[in-house]
Amino acid sequence: MHDDDRKALGSVGTPAPASQTGRDHRRDTTVTHGGLDERGSVFFAAIEMTRMPMILTDPNLPDNPIAFANKAFLDLTGYEEAEVLGRNCRFLQGAQTDRDSVAELRDAIEQRQSIALEILNYKRDGTPFWNAVFIGPVYDTSGNLLYFFASQLDVTRRRESEQASQQAQKMEAIGQLTAGLAHDFNNLLQVVNGNLELLGSRIEDAKQRSYLERARGAAERGAKLTGQLLAFARKTRLTPRAIDVNECIHAFADMLESSLGSRVELHLSLRRSLPKAVLDPEQFEMAILNIALNARDAMPAGGVLTISTAKLHLNGDAPARGLTPGDYIAIELVDEGEGMPDHVIARAAEPFFTTKATGKGTGLGLAMATGFVQQSRGRMELESKVGEGATVRLLFPVAVSNEGEKGQAAPLSSPTEMRGTAHILLVEDNADVRTLARENLEGAGYRVTEAENGDAGLAVFKQAMADDPFDLLFTDLVMPGTMNGIALADAVARLAPDLPVLMATGYNEELVAEEPQRSGRDVLGKPYRKAELLDRVSQALAKPGRDGDRRVPSDFGAAEE
Repeated sequence: MHDDDRKALGSVGTPAPASQTGRDHRRDTTVTHGGLDERGSVFFAAIEMTRMPMILTDPNLPDNPIAFANKAFLDLTGYEEAEVLGRNCRFLQGAQTDRDSVAELRDAIEQRQSIALEILNYKRDGTPFWNAVFIGPVYDTSGNLLYFFASQLDVTRRRESEQASQQAQKMEAIGQLTAGLAHDFNNLLQVVNGNLELLGSRIEDAKQRSYLERARGAAERGAKLTGQLLAFARKTRLTPRAIDVNECIHAFADMLESSLGSRVELHLSLRRSLPKAVLDPEQFEMAILNIALNARDAMPAGGVLTISTAKLHLNGDAPARGLTPGDYIAIELVDEGEGMPDHVIARAAEPFFTTKATGKGTGLGLAMATGFVQQSRGRMELESKVGEGATVRLLFPVAVSNEGEKGQAAPLSSPTEMRGTAHILLVEDNADVRTLARENLEGAGYRVTEAENGDAGLAVFKQAMADDPFDLLFTDLVMPGTMNGIALADAVARLAPDLPVLMATGYNEELVAEEPQRSGRDVLGKPYRKAELLDRVSQALAKPGRDGDRRVPSDFGAAEE
């Protein structure tokens, strides 16, 4: 290396001896020539060519202005050299820049110390970016402070990825907590609903019945709330059926208006005589609510939200929309909000993407709506322009030939013949739920033997095999101890392969659906009504398995898209 090259850069002082290895290089580095005028050396060329943004500031001038900025810094920030030289670095700060981080930088500079931190800065066009900053003092050989050196690194992608990961972990934790609590909460609702139902059959006074009906309505809303929380956690199965979309929206309108608030006016324009669509009505309401709340937030000064329905036939343009040709029900929600630019529209349905202020939204509303519509064999479309509001269009296929309607299957054996003779093994760990189920079953004429857990249930089953065998196993799915409902059903199946099994659970069905479905067992979700219980018991007693073998499912399963 030539001496003039070393001088042109402002060469470092004598390196530390070997005995001092491990000392902080940032404190040991000094320069013998502090000028920035001679820039023809290889070192200046390297600094200009590197992709690492770098600057020098001069603390010997008022306000510690920038004295040098390499091209990578100009590329990062979008400024020209003439726009940054002579200015303090605070021009990179903005509305969301953390004041505590700024104070840390200021204190380090005042104390002539090195510092490394990440801070939110802003480019020339206003785009925010996370900046990993390192700042350190530069001295001459006499110990005089000449400059502060600062390197930057755009770490926006990493920060966004970390934030998305943290959000996903938080949502997963919420989902697991919600699903776990649902079991106990639904057991409580089962007891409340069941006893209110029994009480209703014993009360004749109209005024007393009105009190009872209000209590039952509140309990049913509690059950619905539990289902909605599970839907939020994406841990519920759809239960679609053929519904009239207009009727569903009408029934939901009052609650929707109260959610929108007084500043937003709701208009309904629903086309008459529309065919039915196969939907899960509760999830449909949740999707409409999520979209409507987004519209409300886009109209902070108020406005009109219009919900309209129509029939739409797709033919040649269906594949372009990712749909099959045919008739569809279209539901449009049109607001008068601020609208969205193209880059926001492109990401609007992504999980956790939101343009709302921190803490004002999860970014899951449209993502949940999109997932529900796609699972329902439909499509969600979003159209918007800045200043012209937004239109969200939901397309659902029309129900054909009673699709989604529950039909009456001809029983292979008459369940009424078994009333008074059918012997049911009831296994339930919750004493109140167990007592309620026994009362309902015995009231219908069944004989019931109960057990409080899986191990006790298996022992009771074995004892009764010879003298008074059971005709049905009705067991809770999630139970404490060494044997849950599935393990109990498997153990019973080895002893009595043809015995029908009905499982009940207040837990999330999706988490346990695979094993019961694979073995041909039925799952009844809690809280259930007395009529639902008796209907499912009757169906289980009449199913194949008592009088013949079940069909063996294909190894390939049903077709999926």
